[in-house]
Amino acid sequence: MSDFPVFKTKVDGLDNKFDLNDLASRQEYFQAKAGEEIKKLKAYLASGKTFVAFLLGKKNSGKGTYSKMFMEQVSQDKVGHLSVGDIVRDIHKALESSEQEKAALIEFLQKNYRGFHSVEETINLITNRNQSSLISSELIMALIKYEISKRPRQALFIDGFPRALDQVSYSLFLKELIGYREDPDVFIFINVPNSVIDERIKYRMICPICKTPRNIKLLATREVGWDADKKSFYLKCDNPPCNQARMVPKEGDELGIEPIKARLEIDGQVFNQLLKLTGVPKVYLRNSVPVSAAGENVDDYELTPEYGYELQADGKVKIIEKPWTVKDDEGVDSYSFMPPAVVLSLLKQMVKVLGL
Repeated sequence: MSDFPVFKTKVDGLDNKFDLNDLASRQEYFQAKAGEEIKKLKAYLASGKTFVAFLLGKKNSGKGTYSKMFMEQVSQDKVGHLSVGDIVRDIHKALESSEQEKAALIEFLQKNYRGFHSVEETINLITNRNQSSLISSELIMALIKYEISKRPRQALFIDGFPRALDQVSYSLFLKELIGYREDPDVFIFINVPNSVIDERIKYRMICPICKTPRNIKLLATREVGWDADKKSFYLKCDNPPCNQARMVPKEGDELGIEPIKARLEIDGQVFNQLLKLTGVPKVYLRNSVPVSAAGENVDDYELTPEYGYELQADGKVKIIEKPWTVKDDEGVDSYSFMPPAVVLSLLKQMVKVLGL
């Protein structure tokens, strides 16, 4: 991880302790630590300038979370998050339910798609795909253009492209192909240890009513219950309309990263290939910091806590919080960052690569 230096988030003389799970406190955190950078980025976007940023990292590395938190601080209107996976899934659903949407897509592909299938075959590729199949790079390019054509001109975070080695060359010229000829592009590399991704998946919980995700080990709710029959703790949804519904794991999550190991290997190959590129500005984000380097570089509240639980005599559950220690991919004892600390690094580095 020599390309990923430890980013210092601690600000000398700033002793405030912010609650990074609370929106208002998070706003104060960003203003205190990156207020000048946020002001510069807002002015850049207000002047009509944009950028195309490729989010590069393993599956479940936080690409969507980081880009949306960046938008939360800078602009919800002038910056967009474009997930290639979501585009394909949304178009798949629309084709099944809307003849109008199908006609619009066919018309767009007839004008914009260049590839080795007819438009009719291309529509079948989308409607008949499954989660394990990859559609062609040429079609991915056309679908990205289709999604952008429906939006106002925005700075873009592109999530999920390139996803395979044969798509790397396409990514180098994507901004020209989608008409962003004068906009800078930047590659944002997100380094997350496999151990972090594994436990994010393995301990994930979801509300059966509102579908809000949490994590029994890493992101507890305010109230926790005890199942005497199963001898296990469970989370109660914080969303008031759900009336403290019992959150449940998703089927298969107990396997952690095992089902997606092949995907993670491909992601790693693409990641390492793009790290070698020259001529494109790069931003390096790291999700973890070695335990030995944490004290001088980060504030304690910026580290992801680990939650444990203790059943008390009155039947209530006591929540116990401590720093979460993981092994990074080199086997070094490390702490994982809360998302805002990673976004703080993103904000500051984007100002530099945009020359603001």
